[in-house]
Amino acid sequence: MPQAFLPLIPDGATGISDRISVAQENQQWTYFCGIAPVFRHAQDDRRSFCMFTAQLICQGACRQIDIIRAFGVSANSVRRSVDKYEQEGISGFFQPRKARGPTVMTDEVITQTQQLLSQGCSRGEVADQLAVRYDTLRKAINQGRLHEPFVTADASPSTTTASDKSQRSVTDATAEMGVTCTRPDERVLAAMEMLQGASTRFENCRDVSFSGVLCALPTLIANGLFEHLQKSFRSLGGYYTTLQVITLLAYMALCRIKTVEQLQYESPGELGKLMGLDRVSEVRCLRNKLSQLSEDDAPQVWAESLPQQWLEADPERAGTLYVDGHVRLYHGKQTELPKRFVSRQRLCLRGTTDYWVNDALGQPFFAVERPIDHGMLETLKSDIVPRLLKDVPHQPSKEELEADPYRCRFVIVFDREGYSPAFFKEMWETHRIACITYHKFPKETWPEEEFSETQVTLPRGETVSLKLAERGSWIGDKKNGLWVREIRKLNTSGHQTSLISSAYGQLAVQDAAGLLTRWCQENFFRYMMEHFAIKLLSEYQTEEIPGTNRPVVNPRWRELDRRFRSLKTKLQRRHAEFAAHTLHPDTDAKAVRKWEVRKSELMETIEELEHDLAEVKQERTATPHHLEWDELPTEDKFERLAPSRKRLLDTVKLIAYREETALAQIVRATLSREDDARSLVREVFRSAADLTPDLESGELRIGLHSLSNPRSNRAIEQLIGELNASELTYPGTSLKLVYSLHGSPTCG
Repeated sequence: MPQAFLPLIPDGATGISDRISVAQENQQWTYFCGIAPVFRHAQDDRRSFCMFTAQLICQGACRQIDIIRAFGVSANSVRRSVDKYEQEGISGFFQPRKARGPTVMTDEVITQTQQLLSQGCSRGEVADQLAVRYDTLRKAINQGRLHEPFVTADASPSTTTASDKSQRSVTDATAEMGVTCTRPDERVLAAMEMLQGASTRFENCRDVSFSGVLCALPTLIANGLFEHLQKSFRSLGGYYTTLQVITLLAYMALCRIKTVEQLQYESPGELGKLMGLDRVSEVRCLRNKLSQLSEDDAPQVWAESLPQQWLEADPERAGTLYVDGHVRLYHGKQTELPKRFVSRQRLCLRGTTDYWVNDALGQPFFAVERPIDHGMLETLKSDIVPRLLKDVPHQPSKEELEADPYRCRFVIVFDREGYSPAFFKEMWETHRIACITYHKFPKETWPEEEFSETQVTLPRGETVSLKLAERGSWIGDKKNGLWVREIRKLNTSGHQTSLISSAYGQLAVQDAAGLLTRWCQENFFRYMMEHFAIKLLSEYQTEEIPGTNRPVVNPRWRELDRRFRSLKTKLQRRHAEFAAHTLHPDTDAKAVRKWEVRKSELMETIEELEHDLAEVKQERTATPHHLEWDELPTEDKFERLAPSRKRLLDTVKLIAYREETALAQIVRATLSREDDARSLVREVFRSAADLTPDLESGELRIGLHSLSNPRSNRAIEQLIGELNASELTYPGTSLKLVYSLHGSPTCG
């Protein structure tokens, strides 16, 4: 009986047909018939690839569709290779290249290249035909020396009519390489490591979803979104560049796509169009890109390079900084994070504490993550103050500080958690840093006659009337105490709110305004949690806490302390019950006997509890309260949540928040409330717009649609005027962004 042929292929090879397969190794492509190698060529040898695949098709070893699916090439490219093989044979693929002149992209080559591009030839085909490097061709297109026309699926190459959503939906759904993958040549080259990032090429489109977010680009750039990327991150291989990934993350944050997983519910083609791509990356690909960008602690390097730029942009507000801590809860089971008190829930829960630094308007500068948290004071001394001393601009010199004994470098404002006379003294004597906080232990009530009506101007320009009084006060003991300014505010209820300040050189009203505007920081937290999901986890992996020598609570001491408090509670209950048995209930002999037995049992129990309590107390006293991290038993050590990916996403969200705030301030002039301004900006970000690239004039026109009412349109007109005045060129292209509002007499 004849044996059936088994379609065996070598390990690691990809099947093309039932007989032919291909494998990649050491920059070589090897083709197999069964398990026998039949042909080999270099990975970047496009001519040999076209020749051999055409030969396989003509000899019946596979079909055209097999080559298209296996290598992701276009049908037109395969068809042209087959025609060339049938007409010219193998020699047709290896005609001698034209000799290059001293300059590759000469005027003659530019003319020939433009003709081929206008005829609908791909970049790879043009590069092969004219014997120029693909990167040279791409650079010439990005510089605007060459123009690449937009070609729809059902139109001739010369068609420039804008596509609508229906047309794009059909084109994207029928793409040969997958949904919305309409640039097969670039994707194949990227897969073959012959392309470092897809080109940014906009198409003429109507009603592109979320394209209103392009209004954010000028202020995103102004806030440093693309600053220090090359210095901080290594280059990404493949189809998407670092700049494109960072841009996508910023657009996602502004459009309220709060997590990477939510990206799967949005149209990848529509998001791609507003970025000059065929589509954005799928969720799995984006996760891989984020993992690459998070290597070598690159997000930390990038995050630390931006606050100094923000501080220098507004040195006046950088003189007063606000610090507050917020707990990011963790309910997972990957690691046993230590518990800490969560004020908003009034519970001790597991999590990581983030300490944020903001200005008087709530604008964020940076955050410090503490998986092992010993409180705000320790974080201020070890992490925040050293960084501020380095980054805060325009600090007075040593000579200026010596000349004025009341002058400080800058002011730090925080809540009662940071109250410490010793810390106040250390900051002033060591660094000349002033501190403002609430008085934790105010003394007697001041007479109401001391308070006077005072007009206080808040950082946003609002003016409020307060009843204020001021005295000099000594806080702390003789060794660690100091004189401070104590300012009190008299409330309508008669309650006196006391604050203390070591900012000796500024007015009391400024100190009062400083603590009043601390609510801007609280508003920032609430807004970030609601709109930017700042509390959500971005990474579920854990890692060891690197090189920490900070003491942690001794698990043995914690267990003894728990037992001590439990025994003490039990003892108090038994004492109370014993006290209730001091009087005889009645004269019945049986009841008296029962009463005596119970009283005797209580006395024995109390003696046992007192003995156990004394032993536990003695053992707790002899047990160290804290241990160094390295001294902890292995079973008691915990890991921290991997911080790099979250730090990357949080940095992008901080930039997005600062950008949104900047646009809200522009439209605020025509609106009654700040909340209305932010709502309007959010509406613009999520709205559709028309994209019209004009290569002749070098412009990318963004046509916003009219909003729901004339007031909103007037605000948008003002915003458009500011954006057009920036004359921004879209990164990676030579196209200047030009904004307009449909139906507006002033915006065209």
